[in-house]
Amino acid sequence: MGAPARSPAPDLAPGLAPRSDRAPKQDRSRATRQRLLEAAVSCLAELGWAGSTVTVVAVRAGVSRGAAQHHFPTREDLFTAAVEHVAEQRSAALRALPRQPRPAAVAAIVDLYTGPLFRAALHLWVAATDEPQLHARVTELEARVGRESHRITVELLAADESVPGVRETVQGFLDMARGLGLATLLTDDTPRRTPVVTHWARILDRALG
Repeated sequence: MGAPARSPAPDLAPGLAPRSDRAPKQDRSRATRQRLLEAAVSCLAELGWAGSTVTVVAVRAGVSRGAAQHHFPTREDLFTAAVEHVAEQRSAALRALPRQPRPAAVAAIVDLYTGPLFRAALHLWVAATDEPQLHARVTELEARVGRESHRITVELLAADESVPGVRETVQGFLDMARGLGLATLLTDDTPRRTPVVTHWARILDRALG
């Protein structure tokens, strides 16, 4: 007599691979998706909306165009997901700033607004003005990021918003930081920006007490 037939493993369903096989595939799929999102963000920061095609993003991510379209069937799908990725990374970067003396905190916040994540966000804003599918998502996420940025900045600057004028002072600083970020799109504005940030740190120190 031959050996008795083995029963199928209890965790298998017809047509499905074993869990040990599925897990690596899922991990690879998540890794590919992450590479595509990061490539989309870097393309936006460097090439702008017009230069950031699915093919360009796929090449930068090191995957085929077919693999890119498997995860994001259309360009709008890819960059709508990139919008959320940029928003999450900007919030995470701001949350990760350590507590430090106010002048250092001011400089660190401005660095975030003049770095590649904010440049990518600026290109998304421009693209959203002409792309209805992006407009609603960009508007929604920027409102959320704006609220969180203000809240975290208040904490980092040890500002007391119960004092009249403090909220407006903090918001004015963030608006200034965005303006400095916009200036970096055209040229390296570091030589001019450094003394401006130092001066603003002194202004904030006096205004916030």
